[in-house]
Amino acid sequence: MRRDLRGLPKDLADNVARHLVAVGELIDDDVQTALAHARFARHRASRVAVVREACGLAAYHAGEWAEALSELRASRRMGGAAHVPVMADAERALGRPERALEIARSPESSDLPRDEAMELLIVTSGARRDLGEFAAAVVGLQVPELDVRRTDDPWTCRLFYAYGEALVAAGRREEAVRAFLDAAQTDADGETDAEERAALVAAGVDTPPAELAETDETETDETETDESETDESETDESETDESDGTETDEADGTEGTDTTAARSDDS
Repeated sequence: MRRDLRGLPKDLADNVARHLVAVGELIDDDVQTALAHARFARHRASRVAVVREACGLAAYHAGEWAEALSELRASRRMGGAAHVPVMADAERALGRPERALEIARSPESSDLPRDEAMELLIVTSGARRDLGEFAAAVVGLQVPELDVRRTDDPWTCRLFYAYGEALVAAGRREEAVRAFLDAAQTDADGETDAEERAALVAAGVDTPPAELAETDETETDETETDESETDESETDESETDESDGTETDEADGTEGTDTTAARSDDS
């Protein structure tokens, strides 16, 4: 980063550097603030590859898929890192699995570091599922790294988890349960909900726990909205009744103030 920022005036370089540091400090805990810092840095130094790279990664973590793709492409044109798995996953998130597969087949994907290569396998398998190519999604993850004994590899649990999802999509439920249990066994840091996922699949529930939680929240929100609308409706009816009563009193020659006082006494 220091090298890439040398082309800027010193004060500006120091300012941009501080914002980039803030991105790194906040991206795991407060991604929206991290993205705000990244956008500020981009505004001040849009021709620096590492700045566009940081903005792209922050946008990706914030779920701003189109912005992430735009920034990472700009970074790549300037000589920055390609981040092939991230770009492929962003394409998939935008509902374009075909483009995700094109990125996976690009020359840049042929010589990735091992961790990025494993991430790309996971993204590619997901894109195959999106396209209904369930058998291909399963086969694509049957690699030597899919080994429960490789507990030191940081990608092992996620590889097994993705394999479980591919098996579920292919209708191979018993094998899927085994894959999720293997994911749980290799997930020393609790990175996934593999154990819960295994239990759900064994019970015949294909929906992941996170999606089930989102569904429950949506139903709760809808119930609260219905109750709110009912309360408003009742309030409107009450106000209408009071309004009608006042008009009748005035028509009868009775002052509305006395009627209000009488209602107050009754209550």
